[in-house]
Amino acid sequence: MEMHHIETRNKVGLIVVLTGGGKGKTTAAMGIALRAVGHKMKTCFIQFMKGDIHSGEIDGLKWLSPLVEHHMTGKGFSGIQGNPYPYHEHRDNAQNAIELAREKLLGGRYDIIILDEINNALKLRLVDLPQVLELLDIKPAETHLVLTGRDAHPDVCARAHTVTEMQEIKHSYRQGIDPQQGIDY
Repeated sequence: MEMHHIETRNKVGLIVVLTGGGKGKTTAAMGIALRAVGHKMKTCFIQFMKGDIHSGEIDGLKWLSPLVEHHMTGKGFSGIQGNPYPYHEHRDNAQNAIELAREKLLGGRYDIIILDEINNALKLRLVDLPQVLELLDIKPAETHLVLTGRDAHPDVCARAHTVTEMQEIKHSYRQGIDPQQGIDY
């Protein structure tokens, strides 16, 4: 079977928002990174909140190196039962992630930058709306920027080129089935 390569006439760096209450936002962002590797594009993946629970996708990202660079800055989800870290530590980590995102955007070395769970970080006031909007403003014209997490801010969605909302129809967890390796984590 012959594969055809489609040549893009005018490259536009898109702002993509993956949001909603359903499962799969981070996984969809990782799918974007995987697709980019197939085109030999460089991706920087910055996780704002996850970081305290092992997930197969994190180990999977290592296999995509050196084209995918991964930064886990979070200490898990702020305010979630069982998370031992105080708010100010979560905020400090998220502020460090914002600074890292600024640095990576301004460096201009990546085709795609993924800010995983930044929408949640904004909703929980770990980062501020002007900081997130500034990242959209400083994005190089040809760099794609992907923002994930539930409860995306309307101002961020208004500025995005593509917004996808994941909606849960049914989830095995609600049927008393434990999370399954390879599917849920």
